[in-house]
Amino acid sequence: MAIPLKNSTQIEKMRAANKIVAETLEYLRSIVKDGMSLKQINDLGEEYISKFDGARPAFKGLYGFPAGVCTSLNEVIIHGIPDDTIVKNGDILGLDIGVELDGYFGDAAITMGVGEISEDDQRLIDCSYDTLMYAVSIIKTGMRFKELSGKIESYILEKDFVPLKSFCGHGIGRKPHEEPEIPNYLEGKNPKAGPKIKNGMVFCIEPMICQKEGDAKILDDKWSVVSTDGLRGSHYEHCVAIVNNKAEILSKY
Repeated sequence: MAIPLKNSTQIEKMRAANKIVAETLEYLRSIVKDGMSLKQINDLGEEYISKFDGARPAFKGLYGFPAGVCTSLNEVIIHGIPDDTIVKNGDILGLDIGVELDGYFGDAAITMGVGEISEDDQRLIDCSYDTLMYAVSIIKTGMRFKELSGKIESYILEKDFVPLKSFCGHGIGRKPHEEPEIPNYLEGKNPKAGPKIKNGMVFCIEPMICQKEGDAKILDDKWSVVSTDGLRGSHYEHCVAIVNNKAEILSKY
């Protein structure tokens, strides 16, 4: 497995792309409200990205995805397609955004409540965010990616949730998806196997949280991913660079 290493100049270019991602997510978080359509939310996100010279919404057209913002509503955990569905008070909405700037990519995601949400939904959202921040805090050079995945899984299970299977975090750089793949669960039994984390690596950590069952189901639109339990899920993501032996968040909101 060849995991690309970035130099300081490349990391700064990625920081610039991720800054636009973060600002766009915060902008959408501040304006999304009851009565807006998913398509309207996407259009506002794409328009916001286009304000930055040279930036483009990286997901639009990627692998055939039709929009710049993944809008994942309620039971949809990731890869929701923006359409005419109206968001309502009490919904939870995942927003996942990629930006390409000067040949480098940024990527991050949030899950937010629309208006007032239930305590259970807030706990679900908190699990994905808290898991993400926990993962970032424990990353260090020399740790194996499998060990990181195992610790992420344990943290999610301790919160009485389960990780979504078959989807994962990933490397990022001149491509939106590079090596390595970083599941939110340990594959196999040995966390001490596989590649180690090194300075210069840049990758996305993205906990995807299910309530009862972690098996994934793709809906008829060929994109939207739900859990087989049919319950609401949540998703948070940061892009991090390994600098001075620890993870530095490039996509700070």
